[in-house]
Amino acid sequence: MPVFSTTLSLYIARRFAGMAVAMILALAALVALFDFIELLRRAATREDAGFTLVASIAALRLPYVVMQILPFGILLGGIVAFWRLSRASELVVARAAGVSAWSFLFGPILVALLLGTLAITVVSPLSAAMFARAERMDATYLRNATGLSSLAGGRLWLRQADDTLEPGGVAILAGVPELAPGQGFVLRNASLWRLSAQDRPLARVEAPVARLASGAWELSGAITYVTNRPPTAPDALRLPTTLTADRIEESFASPDTLSFWALPGFIKVLESAGFSAVRHRLHFESLLSTPLLAVAMALLAAGFSMRHSRRGGVAQMLGAGVAGGFSLFLLDKVVEELGQAGTLPVVLAAWAPSVAGLMFALTLLLYVEDG
Repeated sequence: MPVFSTTLSLYIARRFAGMAVAMILALAALVALFDFIELLRRAATREDAGFTLVASIAALRLPYVVMQILPFGILLGGIVAFWRLSRASELVVARAAGVSAWSFLFGPILVALLLGTLAITVVSPLSAAMFARAERMDATYLRNATGLSSLAGGRLWLRQADDTLEPGGVAILAGVPELAPGQGFVLRNASLWRLSAQDRPLARVEAPVARLASGAWELSGAITYVTNRPPTAPDALRLPTTLTADRIEESFASPDTLSFWALPGFIKVLESAGFSAVRHRLHFESLLSTPLLAVAMALLAAGFSMRHSRRGGVAQMLGAGVAGGFSLFLLDKVVEELGQAGTLPVVLAAWAPSVAGLMFALTLLLYVEDG
């Protein structure tokens, strides 16, 4: 790559990065403002929810807003940056000097890739921790809902591995969830079915209380029923488990409350306990596709805004760019719903919008540059 092309690529990358970051922050601040106003409206009828509490919840949600707004910030920031370069005829001069758009777009592509990577590796853990705290505060002070009982409702059903009776066995535990002071997480009127790897019944256990201790369920007054045997006398029973109260509650909470680094391990625990991990798998794959989506948005911005302003139609081109980004957003939401419903495979539902956006952007650039 010639020195002039390298210098130009770095210059355009710097302009692109500055405008993209500025647009991400501006859009995040705007969305956070509307979120703050909505929280104030909901807190108006709550005597214990003051201005400080509402401001704290809104501030804790800010990294989550940044994650959601990132692709649009890159798209709009890129459109403005490339439009300014075209308006100043800098891109026209570069093309006249023989520098291809594929050459000077290398810098913005690297910037977009870096922004997407930083989002999932750095911002995602911060967003998950702060968003989880914001959701707990929202549930406690604005929705009057606390703990797992409000999330699960009625009886809670859990499934986990059980190798104590037979290798590869399975245990299904059901009961009314409760967070008892001084006892931690307990299930009232608990029922335990112990099955073989082939789902053959091995034993059934009934207990008034099953308490989740460190690394095990502790059933008090448990009566065990086995085929062709009389029931046992009430006794204590200990069932090893990898579950914790936090993990059970997180399985009902939004996947956005888990960071990129914590999701793979949590998905394994979730599936071993019998919970559906479709939402969490879809969220993890969507995070993985974020850098590719960022690159697609950068190329889409270039394709819609590199037209010379003297040729007219600039407003139409910019409007088309925004419409293209919005269409990609709608596609993302539609395939996400299909993925959560099990209609589409998780990987396809997560990666389809990014790949489709990249293919469309490359097609548009080929038409603009070489068509």
